[in-house]
Amino acid sequence: MGGDHGTRVTVPAALEFLEREEEASIILVGLVDSIEQELHRLRASTSDRLSIKSASEVVAMDDQPAQALRGKRNSSMRVAADLVKEQVADACVSAGNTGALMAISRFVLKMLPGIERPAIASFLPTLNGRVCVLDLGANINCTAEHLLQFAVMGTCLVSAVEGVERPKIGLLNIGEEEIKGNDVVKDTAELLRASDLNFHGNVEGTDIYMGSTDVIVCDGFVGNVALKTSEGLAQMLAQYLREEFGRNVFTKFCGMLALPVINHFRKRVDPRRYNGASLLGLRGIVVKSHGAADSYAFGFAIKRAYEEARHGMLTSIGEQMTANQQKAA
Repeated sequence: MGGDHGTRVTVPAALEFLEREEEASIILVGLVDSIEQELHRLRASTSDRLSIKSASEVVAMDDQPAQALRGKRNSSMRVAADLVKEQVADACVSAGNTGALMAISRFVLKMLPGIERPAIASFLPTLNGRVCVLDLGANINCTAEHLLQFAVMGTCLVSAVEGVERPKIGLLNIGEEEIKGNDVVKDTAELLRASDLNFHGNVEGTDIYMGSTDVIVCDGFVGNVALKTSEGLAQMLAQYLREEFGRNVFTKFCGMLALPVINHFRKRVDPRRYNGASLLGLRGIVVKSHGAADSYAFGFAIKRAYEEARHGMLTSIGEQMTANQQKAA
């Protein structure tokens, strides 16, 4: 029910996903009338793979997390999280209020053993694939132990979704040298070097898109600034291209000639293909879609959740945390 478009996006995306993944099933959680109306518009109906779970309330995009948690106990978010807790569903996907989703998910599902804080993780494009970056805004002030836990979760996510056996981990810093960075970053580097993880070393902001690592770890303040800066740069470059190709008749003609290259470039960097941020560290899989996502983008968020569940990501995180704790002892 959440996001900027609600069922007009989520229901079509669910139907398209079920056409691609024959072994999957989806539970649409929310206001029954709204969901059935959208299914009717699309000339679709419920089946053994597509069902509806009623929820009488909806978390608004401007609701405070505490208000959503305590005041809307039958919201679609809360009901969806309960389905994951009760193991009726393997994962929850929402395009709604991020703060509310985090608060509800943490309250309902609780944290995995050995994980003190959840982290928001997402993938960004690189020169040779994509990289997982976390945390992207859930935790502003982190300790070295928290960042180590983020590294474990990011490693397990990449292993599950990308099939990389030993993902390389980079620690986002103001320089590659070991002497660079604040005390938290330096202490984190020591913990990573002492762990069983495949620690590549410190990386700078320019390395995010180079593809030198599979996972980049940072606190939520740094990660969110890096993400939003990247989004702003992409929007600026897109606007520059439109202005230059539309400057006169000649540039418009050049734009027509370059259209195949431009379309291929747009596809490679299309942010919709990277939609879906994982809320890692919970005793259940929760994926947050961008609120402005269309059905194409929301489908990628569903796919992310499906891949995490299918490849046993939660089990992998638990095993890796146990291994690290035993080594530390």
